[in-house]
Amino acid sequence: MKLWVYEYLTGGGIDAQLAGSSSLADLSALVVEGRVMRDAIVGDLLQLDGVQASFASSRFEQVAPGLRHDRAKPGETMLEFVSRAAREHDYAWIVAPECDGLMLDLADAVGPSRWIGCTKEAIALASSKRTTAARLAARGIAVTPALEPAQLDPAVQRRWVVKPDDGAGGLDTFVFDDADAARAEYAARRAAARETVLQAWVDGEPLSLSLICDSEGATLVSINRQRIDVDAPAAGHAGQVVSFDGVDVDRIARDSAQGRTLDALARQVAASLPGLRGFVGIDVVWNPERGPVVIEVNPRATVAYAGLSARLGRNLAVDVLAAHGLQVHAGLSACGTAS
Repeated sequence: MKLWVYEYLTGGGIDAQLAGSSSLADLSALVVEGRVMRDAIVGDLLQLDGVQASFASSRFEQVAPGLRHDRAKPGETMLEFVSRAAREHDYAWIVAPECDGLMLDLADAVGPSRWIGCTKEAIALASSKRTTAARLAARGIAVTPALEPAQLDPAVQRRWVVKPDDGAGGLDTFVFDDADAARAEYAARRAAARETVLQAWVDGEPLSLSLICDSEGATLVSINRQRIDVDAPAAGHAGQVVSFDGVDVDRIARDSAQGRTLDALARQVAASLPGLRGFVGIDVVWNPERGPVVIEVNPRATVAYAGLSARLGRNLAVDVLAAHGLQVHAGLSACGTAS
């Protein structure tokens, strides 16, 4: 089985931005996170019997000798590259943000017969925080719904967050203690035709749930703690900056009381979003009064994938491929790494 891994940040998706930078420093945090995910996936695939794994690499990256990798040809667009490379393999495992319909475009480029990931219908629904919250709320799942400016009520809400409706990783996300400032930020983004969501901020412990989903449902494999900070406002901006500083995997036992509650929640969410396949992440805040509140669903591998196979003592790539009907077995030892 020939399997190709394309991670958007390290596979050439941002080459145009990097070409205009004096160094990788401008985008280093994003690139590092993308490489961590890619290397973890490729490292797991390299340990599978009967699987030949390769990956996409940017022209800005030095790849260790002996590792199979592909790069876009001169003049080839990102989607042309993905389409060509996918056709040269049996399957393609894609990791990319959902913003601006990128994941949907990549799914079209790869084609359904080679696609390792969620269905286009599930990706489209989960790509919108507004739509996801409405779908889950209609099924009795605690969420933070999208609000219209007139719905902001300082008598019952203390803080508010404005962020991209299809964003990821805390990018371009601001928290406001003042309702009028939150309304103004939301109005400015909407006036600029930016897909934006305005929500009440949920206090509590930020967590993420790592799932393996197939046609029968979902299996919770890890409960992770997220390192999220709310920093001082940026110069000239009224909102406090939300920053994501990584994740600590498998920090809450799944058989604990809290773990059992989150396991039930994961199954509810998966049942509410048909078409989730393979590795999926759910961001949750555990509020002291409300319990777990779903913030968003990531229909793809997240940075939590990195280190999970070693932590759990099993190769998660086996589970991801099995979720797509592909039966493989892990070898006795690693055949290599992706970096």
